[in-house]
Amino acid sequence: MEQPRPRWFLIGMMLIAANLRLPITIIPPLLPSIEKSLNLPSSMAGLITSIPLVTFAIFSPIIVKLAQRWGNERTVFSLFLLLIIGTYLRIIPTLPALLLGTFLVGIGIDSGNVLVPALIKEHMPYKIRLGTSLYTLSMLLVGAIGTAVSGILISRTSLATTQAYLGVISIIAIVVWFPNLRRKRQAPLTAEQRSHIPHYQSVWHQSLGWLITLFFGLQSLVYYAIITWMPAILATHGVNTITASNLLTLLQLSGLPLSFMVPLLFNKRHGVTILLSIMTLGYVVAPLTWLIDTHSVPFLTLVALVTGLGSGVAFNLAIMFFTEKTTNPYQTAAISGMAQSAGYLLAAVGPILFGYLQQFSGSWVPVIWLLAILSAALTTTGMIVQHHGMINN
Repeated sequence: MEQPRPRWFLIGMMLIAANLRLPITIIPPLLPSIEKSLNLPSSMAGLITSIPLVTFAIFSPIIVKLAQRWGNERTVFSLFLLLIIGTYLRIIPTLPALLLGTFLVGIGIDSGNVLVPALIKEHMPYKIRLGTSLYTLSMLLVGAIGTAVSGILISRTSLATTQAYLGVISIIAIVVWFPNLRRKRQAPLTAEQRSHIPHYQSVWHQSLGWLITLFFGLQSLVYYAIITWMPAILATHGVNTITASNLLTLLQLSGLPLSFMVPLLFNKRHGVTILLSIMTLGYVVAPLTWLIDTHSVPFLTLVALVTGLGSGVAFNLAIMFFTEKTTNPYQTAAISGMAQSAGYLLAAVGPILFGYLQQFSGSWVPVIWLLAILSAALTTTGMIVQHHGMINN
């Protein structure tokens, strides 16, 4: 069967990646309108963010199994259709439609989360770092832009129209991905074909697999907790909603250069140590400055920039562990599935836990300290993973 041209994979991969955070990052600016249209309490904010994370935890191992039977390309295509359905289902102004749509969106996102790193290793074996950089850059850039654009659109048009416009990029992605289905082994794998899958020790039975999973889970927990609650924390400093939204967008954008810096420094001497130091500054030190009673926009802008650098290091380093600590695409998919299953299960408790902690204490101070402690644990885990060898075959 004719092989698709490499550029179709690269363009399609970047467009798929562009949709892996967008459906989540557009929600914070839309929450007031969602709450108003559905008459929801503010506490639902944490739940809406957590639903996709729980979905990731449940479906990541299932997606790995489906990919072994269908092939990675076909699995991404099939499940990404659910993302499109879920995106437009959320337009219906009812709570069941919102929850079901968010659940389907989570499944679609998870197919890309789990399988794109393995596809990069398979399609670009000699350019893994370039592929990984473009993957994370597309994901983070479009996710950040989506936060800003959704804030602009919702101020000028309806909630339904805003979501419909922002869903168009997912349709474009699935159309461009279609040529990749011409790749060999498009049909379900036969028993003979599956016998050629390299045998390797289960990552679930290896300490390094659990360490990578812990690193991925902690970085996800910290990131989504910050994304969900940073505007509310800034509100206690007297920062208005528009400024808080802009700072949140700036936080996401400032992490973009790390999409190229992390792969570049990963195998350099002291490279990971430098990266972990940046992550500590952004995720441990910077959020602690929210304890300072100030509404200085220049100061808070600097904090957002540094926090964004920390988030950029954390996410890209997690993806590098998937590809650089494994020896073949099947193993990469396995560790990606494991990390995003157990890891996102850990991350899912973050937005809800921090929300209830603030409600119970009546203050964001305990939340900020807990965030710093978890970030310190993240740094420690990253140091241990880096000093470990490869995952065993």
